Amino acid sequence: MTETHALIVYGTCPERHAETLARVLVDARLAACVNIVPGVKSVFRWAGRVQQETESLLVIKTTQARYAELEKAWRDRHPYELPELMAVPVAAGLPDYLSWLETSTL
Repeated sequence: MTETHALIVYGTCPERHAETLARVLVDARLAACVNIVPGVKSVFRWAGRVQQETESLLVIKTTQARYAELEKAWRDRHPYELPELMAVPVAAGLPDYLSWLETSTL
């Protein structure tokens, strides 16, 4: 297994903002690809009570080198006071795909 610097980043947002956020990240080369999964029901505790929203889940493919800028762009454009954004390192993947991901975020 070879070392990879790829990340899968997960974040949610209101459905009406999903495509705009995805395009901003890809256009700025902060992400190679963003999958938008609409209709995700989120149940969470906020402001002292349990709440529920229907959101879109964004699955963002990027690199460790681009994460800090991606995070800033996400915070700057996201409508929530505290947006969700979590990154998971990629342990392995199809070498050609990982190479494409790296090249697409340069």
